Amino acid sequence: MAGTRKPVVEVRRSQRRRRTVSAYRDGERVVVLIPDQFSRAEESEWVDRMLARLAAREGRLARSDDELLARATRLIDLYLDGYGARAVPASVRWVTNQNGRWGSCTPADRSIRISHRVQDMPDWVIDYVLLHELAHLIVPSHNARFWALVGRYPKAERARGYLEGVAAASCAPLPT
Repeated sequence: MAGTRKPVVEVRRSQRRRRTVSAYRDGERVVVLIPDQFSRAEESEWVDRMLARLAAREGRLARSDDELLARATRLIDLYLDGYGARAVPASVRWVTNQNGRWGSCTPADRSIRISHRVQDMPDWVIDYVLLHELAHLIVPSHNARFWALVGRYPKAERARGYLEGVAAASCAPLPT
């Protein structure tokens, strides 16, 4: 892209590392971890490769509210088709102030908020969280009728397991 600068890159070599290469962003800097025995040419190749991977990942993270609404519409058509306007939210948006929940729904104003922490998760997990909140527009509580609606999503149990694993890994309480 025009006007995009290459980030400051810090390469850290490790004698313990044999084949794996990893990278992460530390503020404005990108840290690339490589094996100590890599040549300068291999280092250069891997830095470029890891910068491309980070850029691709960050591009996926830049999911918009409009995309989220389109995803909600698709999920309604697939899994909540018989509920008409009751299943349609007034708004769906990503929020950064939900760290204890994956998403929330206010049935009174038909608004749905999805935590930014879900943005980099697989699409099937985002779909599950979104469908969970959409189901609250029809059934506000977590009763058997609610779970039957959520259970229409074929990957519901798999997504719940994924979210439980993420919560356990971060030592966070499990949101419902």
